[in-house]
Amino acid sequence: MIDRQPTLEGARLLLRPLRPDDWDALYAVASDPLIWEVHPAHDRWQEPVFRAYFDDAIAQGGALAVIDKSSGAMIGSSRFQNYDPDDGGSVEIGWTFLARSHWGGTYNAEMKRLMLAHALASVERVVFRVGETNWRSRGAMEKIGGRLTDRVDITQLPAGPARHVIYEIDRTNFASGPLASD
Repeated sequence: MIDRQPTLEGARLLLRPLRPDDWDALYAVASDPLIWEVHPAHDRWQEPVFRAYFDDAIAQGGALAVIDKSSGAMIGSSRFQNYDPDDGGSVEIGWTFLARSHWGGTYNAEMKRLMLAHALASVERVVFRVGETNWRSRGAMEKIGGRLTDRVDITQLPAGPARHVIYEIDRTNFASGPLASD
């Protein structure tokens, strides 16, 4: 069984369970339209759309607030979702976004390393659903050692169906991959 709402700490980041009182700080980050421009839910910067996303994160559990330790500021969020205990176990890491001020450096890699190390102590495999045309996230997945599978998931969004490709990282790949020594 995996703890889907741990507190995880790295050199630059603190990840802790997302709380209802995090709304203002997280929406301040998420209200930037450029964060969502290549995401399948490209309208998530709008308050009613993000409110539904935030409320779902709280209701589902598994959501984490991402805090920059140097400033104490909330800079994004991620989730552990869809835990499956069968066949060695798997969990999905997703619904991740970071403030643009924290793009292109080591923040995403540190966040994913912390989350992967936590998850892979309890499950054999972590899966990631990425919008098929979200090249920014697909590139980030490749940087952290995600292996593209042949599986596709179609999610119905208000704007219509969105195709997602599936990446995986298992214990073996993680132990020998780019995040192992990060």
